[in-house]
Amino acid sequence: METIIIIVFVVGYLAITLEHNLKIDKLIPALAMMALLWAIIALTHMPVFDVNTELKELEPTHLDEILLHHLGKTAEILVFLLGAMTIVEIIDYFDGFATIKGYIRTRSKKKLLWLFSILAFFLSAIIDNLTATIVLVTILQKVISDRETRLWFAGLIIIGANAGGAWSPIGDVTTTMLWIGDKVTTLQLIEHVLVPSIVCMVVPVLFASRYKAFKGEIDAELTTEEPKSKFGSTMLYLGLGSIVFVPIFKTITHLPPYVGMMLSLALVATFAEVYSSSKFSISNVDADSDAASHHSPVHASLSKIELPSILFFLGILLAVAALESLGMLFHFAEYLDASMPALGTEARTGIVSDLVVLILGVGSAVIDNVPLVAASMGMFSVPVDDPVWHFIAYSAGTGGSMLIIGSAAGVVAMGMEKIDFFWYLKKIAWLAFLGFIGGSVAFILIRNFVLNV
Repeated sequence: METIIIIVFVVGYLAITLEHNLKIDKLIPALAMMALLWAIIALTHMPVFDVNTELKELEPTHLDEILLHHLGKTAEILVFLLGAMTIVEIIDYFDGFATIKGYIRTRSKKKLLWLFSILAFFLSAIIDNLTATIVLVTILQKVISDRETRLWFAGLIIIGANAGGAWSPIGDVTTTMLWIGDKVTTLQLIEHVLVPSIVCMVVPVLFASRYKAFKGEIDAELTTEEPKSKFGSTMLYLGLGSIVFVPIFKTITHLPPYVGMMLSLALVATFAEVYSSSKFSISNVDADSDAASHHSPVHASLSKIELPSILFFLGILLAVAALESLGMLFHFAEYLDASMPALGTEARTGIVSDLVVLILGVGSAVIDNVPLVAASMGMFSVPVDDPVWHFIAYSAGTGGSMLIIGSAAGVVAMGMEKIDFFWYLKKIAWLAFLGFIGGSVAFILIRNFVLNV
């Protein structure tokens, strides 16, 4: 029966990976795979195990208990993401991101390259790499008129956004998963991953700055547009500040991150409603009231939330949880460990984990990194803030830059600028690879010779 489980998972995984070829949204195979896996487990009465014992001993438990446990853990991530997405949409409702355009005062292509890369790096650490890419490509379209030049800038924005999302607990979905799953803590994650992420961003920019595409100045004159709302800047700083407050709230209260995110959302929504002078009540929606839907920033923002992404995360996380509950991921990790040469337990384990994590990073360029990280969370039996988790956060977050379809940031930039897959593969992929390898080397050196001192 385990063979059937693996076949269902592999087929579902392939359908997710080939969504562009099949022209089927990846949430469909994710949800179907999740439901089928748990149905097979239930109908065949396969034993499920409690994996909260550091995977040293797998203890049998009831199916409804283990499923409820995994649903609770998944819901923590989904509620957190819903809150963050809503805050970002509220900022956009007030045209808050237009404030960032005011910081662009140069026409030099090389300076613009560094400016956009640095903005992508730090902005993605706060509002996640997907949203940061959307914001910066939108600004890029207003600043640079030549499409060929924009393609080069967009490629480096993708690299910078993915690098920036890796060192922040709120910068990438996979990093958020590790943080909410109590695999990493905020300060330790920053301490271990910030410098490698900087290297991952800086190396490609240094090489790219020598290209002809980034020589000279842009043709268009920089113009300052009037913001659509006079509260745009206020909502930008309030929204970003409220998101940054979430890790602080978790550290102080030791409550799950989604609690702090809901508090931040309530604060931002309150100011949004006051500024819009709306009397709309989020708990009492009148379907016939068009005025409410048009004048309430909260309602308008909630209507723009990407529910397909939320349902995809639900499906894939619970699907991987099925394999985890059957003990398959744990046994696969044991197999990897046993297959290595006799180098001593500690050395062998270190080599296995580094190789697996590097493969995970390269694999995330082809396969969605959410299930990869979800699987790795069930493979490694190491404590919170072990360097393995930090390396996974870096590798999964930055490895996707090597292909245009390897990250959410790449996919959205591909759609906004109609970037050709093979153009990116030829022009940008090797820069992303250099950055990924450079950051990986930096991580290993810092782990072995700096933080272990």
